[in-house]
Amino acid sequence: MLTREAARGIFERIQKFSSADEVEVLIAGGRSALTRFANNTIHQNVAEQNWVVSVRSSFGQRTARATTNKLDDESLRRAVRASEEIARVTEADPDLLPMVAPPEAGSTLAPSRHFAETAEVEPEQRAQSVQRMVAVAQKNKLTAAGIFSTSESLEAVFNSRGLNAFHAQTSAEISVTMLGDDSSGWQKANSPDVRHLDPARLAETAARKALESVHPRELAPGKYTVILEPAAVLDIVGFMFWDFGGMAILDQRSFLNNRIGKQIFGSNITIADDVTHPMQSGAPFDGEGMCRQRVALVEQGVVKRLVYARATAARMKNSEHAAAVGPIAPTGHGFPLPNEMGEAPMNIVLAGDGAPHSLEEMIRSTERGILVTRLWYIREVDPYEKILTGMTRDGTFLVENGRLAGGVRNFRFNESLLAMLSNVEQMGEPVRASGEESFDMVVPAMKVREFNFTEVTKF
Repeated sequence: MLTREAARGIFERIQKFSSADEVEVLIAGGRSALTRFANNTIHQNVAEQNWVVSVRSSFGQRTARATTNKLDDESLRRAVRASEEIARVTEADPDLLPMVAPPEAGSTLAPSRHFAETAEVEPEQRAQSVQRMVAVAQKNKLTAAGIFSTSESLEAVFNSRGLNAFHAQTSAEISVTMLGDDSSGWQKANSPDVRHLDPARLAETAARKALESVHPRELAPGKYTVILEPAAVLDIVGFMFWDFGGMAILDQRSFLNNRIGKQIFGSNITIADDVTHPMQSGAPFDGEGMCRQRVALVEQGVVKRLVYARATAARMKNSEHAAAVGPIAPTGHGFPLPNEMGEAPMNIVLAGDGAPHSLEEMIRSTERGILVTRLWYIREVDPYEKILTGMTRDGTFLVENGRLAGGVRNFRFNESLLAMLSNVEQMGEPVRASGEESFDMVVPAMKVREFNFTEVTKF
């Protein structure tokens, strides 16, 4: 792994090669390894180490970026030259600001997210964990497939105005699917600390779902009370957070246009972006080196604030929307420049008011409904009403008279997030959750009334 000193040494070499008015260097990468298994057998073990150095050169209002994954002087010199040549012929950007200086960047105290136990995991340890998961499958006459990956990575931003931002972290992830003849179960977990992952427990849960959903019955589509496990919540609500950036409002492509300050969700919905939350991960600074601030996005169903990159905040203050979007200030949520995306909250914490309900309590309180383990193949149908379509998968159950009454064939849904988050009756304790359609978040399980299933599948 590169140390802070080594990363800074790369920047200092680049700075010597630069003739630009300002130069910024992003360094990212590390080492990762993955063990993949299927049909109860490990069939792939791969490891990779790679570093990407991205150089942004600015001449006045013109800026451009070039990258390399080689760290020798000649490769770095070529990247600097390419970024400068492109910048000189790029159209001037009237909104481009000078690069971030340390006083402007601010400070954010996030917990350490680098764990030696994760960084030191060897292939044999991953194989032993896979063996434990496969043993669960074999005990239950199921077939297991999945992955166990670990990584150690860094992100750093340096610039010629004195900025020096550095973050190192580790990550471990397990995903396991248990397959029966006509049923399946799934579980996934991710954490910077490998000690927080329990392969056998994940496998047991996935196996139980596969066993309890055998011979799934077919139910008619319609509106049901649904109990969404955290992974399902994450994957569906994740489709709205790109709309919480200031640039999305300026471009008139956000479902929040004309809705900020209004109650659009139930009063039990509160959402924040908080990189300091103990169950979150990621760097405490954005693509320009600005420190990420905690932002209360939604309070009791009312949209309160947006997140901003520096240039977007400056544009918003001078726009026709300024009086209607709440507080306007850089929040440390921008992406590396130049880009057309602007910014987005990436450390979502969704919580409910009042005492949380366990999944078992939600089931016991449901006369008739559907329990959903996960969702997949989600696509947007109506961007402004945030209507999404997708399917259930790997553990969909009928709930009758307060208990699970067996598996059901999967459904396709068409559901508005505005309606869904206005119909939440109960929520669980927020947990760090992983899915397949969105980034990791801290979210609860949810019991939602009148969730709209439009079609039934044949599996």
